[in-house]
Amino acid sequence: MRIGLFGGTFDPVHNGHISIVRSFLQSGYIDELWILLTPVPPHKLNKEHVSYEHRKEMLHLAFQDIDRVRISTIEQTLPKPSYTVQTVTHLAQKYPEDEFSLCIGEDSLAQFHTWKDYRKLLEYCHLLVAERPETDHSEVESQIMKRVQFIPHEPVEVSSTEIQRQFSSGKDPQLLLPDRVYSYIKEHKLYQ
Repeated sequence: MRIGLFGGTFDPVHNGHISIVRSFLQSGYIDELWILLTPVPPHKLNKEHVSYEHRKEMLHLAFQDIDRVRISTIEQTLPKPSYTVQTVTHLAQKYPEDEFSLCIGEDSLAQFHTWKDYRKLLEYCHLLVAERPETDHSEVESQIMKRVQFIPHEPVEVSSTEIQRQFSSGKDPQLLLPDRVYSYIKEHKLYQ
C-alpha cells in the first residue's frame, strides 16, 4: 500500500486542509492518506491549543465523507514533542510492507532542512509536495529535491491562526470551515 502522511495540529481543520488532501488523493501517487494529528508540535511548544479530543473530533467530522482518508492518533502514543522523524520511523517499522510519502505544501519545502533528522526522514519516505505559485525552492539542497514529487494544487488561502483570530474578535469565519466543523465549534464554544 502507498500511504500519504499529512500531519498538523489542525486547530481547527479548515477548507484549505480539505483542498490539499483532495489534491494529494488525486495525485495518483498514494492509495490512502493518513492524517496525523499532532498533540504537541515542537515548533509550537508555547502555544495554547484546543484539546486534542476536540481537534480529533473536528477532523473526523471534516473528512467523514472523503474516501481513502484515515485519522491517525499514533502521535498521541509516542514521546512528546511530536517530531515527524520519530512518527515516520515508527510507522515504517510497524508497516514494513507499505511505502510512505510525507505530504507537505511547497511553502514547507524551503524549511525542510530545519526539521529534526530530516536526512533520516528521507530514508523512510518520499516527499509529496503540493505546488504553490511563486514559491522559490532554489535554495533547497539537491539531496532533498531527489526525493520530491510535485503534485498540482490550487491553494486555498486560509490559516487556522486567521480563523482563531476571527472567532476571538467577533467575526464569523464560517465560509472558511467545513459546515460540520463550524457547527461543532459553535456548539462547544471553541476559540471564543
